[in-house]
Amino acid sequence: MEKSVEESKAEFIKIYNENIKREGADKLLDYLVNSSNFFSSPASGKRHSSYIGGLCQHSLNVYHRFKKNIILEYGANYTEKISDESIAIIALLHDLCKVNTYTQDYRNQKVDGQWIQVPYFSYNNTLPYGHGEKSVYIISGFMRLTREEAMAINWHMGGFDARAQAGSDLSDAYSRYPIAVLIHVSDIESSYIDEKSTN
Repeated sequence: MEKSVEESKAEFIKIYNENIKREGADKLLDYLVNSSNFFSSPASGKRHSSYIGGLCQHSLNVYHRFKKNIILEYGANYTEKISDESIAIIALLHDLCKVNTYTQDYRNQKVDGQWIQVPYFSYNNTLPYGHGEKSVYIISGFMRLTREEAMAINWHMGGFDARAQAGSDLSDAYSRYPIAVLIHVSDIESSYIDEKSTN
């Protein structure tokens, strides 16, 4: 069930503030709240969570899946392997690459013999820096990431990443940083199990 934009926003900010304490985190949150469309953007144009507020809700879904998968993998003492701060940073911020790229527009469509205007999301990427690597770039403008956090966010798309299809360091990254595997799995579970598609 979709939450309202305000409900998702409030949950995101609560989890963010409770867990992410490092220098620059406050400036990044201020950017998301006041200078971006993060809380009103869809997560995709026509696939998972393609509705207003979908990007924030997707990020929350990934956070909950990721934390669950971390606990399943490492047990009750999971914080010996990864901190709650890192879990929140990786999951909540993995898709910042999508900020300010989608806008709602309208097009004509014939429905029951009548032409009507239907909404859709147009895509305009003014910072064509890739996907996961773009998220790392944006976050790094506000606060430092650990190497593990950067690797996990950078490679969260796994085999769906165009770099992986062209030959890349994906396999080495997953071998060295298993947390990156878990965020990829969590992203896939959220996108294809938890979230609806318009296709």
